[in-house]
Amino acid sequence: MSIEDTITRLSAEKSMLLEFSIKALYVFGSVARGEDRPDSDVDILVDFERDADVGLFTFARLQRKLSQILGRPVDLVTPDAPHPVLKDRILEEAVRAA
Repeated sequence: MSIEDTITRLSAEKSMLLEFSIKALYVFGSVARGEDRPDSDVDILVDFERDADVGLFTFARLQRKLSQILGRPVDLVTPDAPHPVLKDRILEEAVRAA
């Protein structure tokens, strides 16, 4: 799946962004680098609105929804979740998708 196709699919989901109080979605990892294989997952960093009330079940529901939209497993992270060393790498290659 190309990064362009990923961006097109995610940016078309305006109602999902509102439903989950998403400020932005960023794709990183193999899809962002153009190195993904057919069995690759899609790595997504989600930035929620400041007042979003997102618990574990909502986070899991969002992850399932993104997987359905993209037709691939999704590895979902938030900006404060990765280890600081990984966070720098993620932010370097992240491509805004929505």
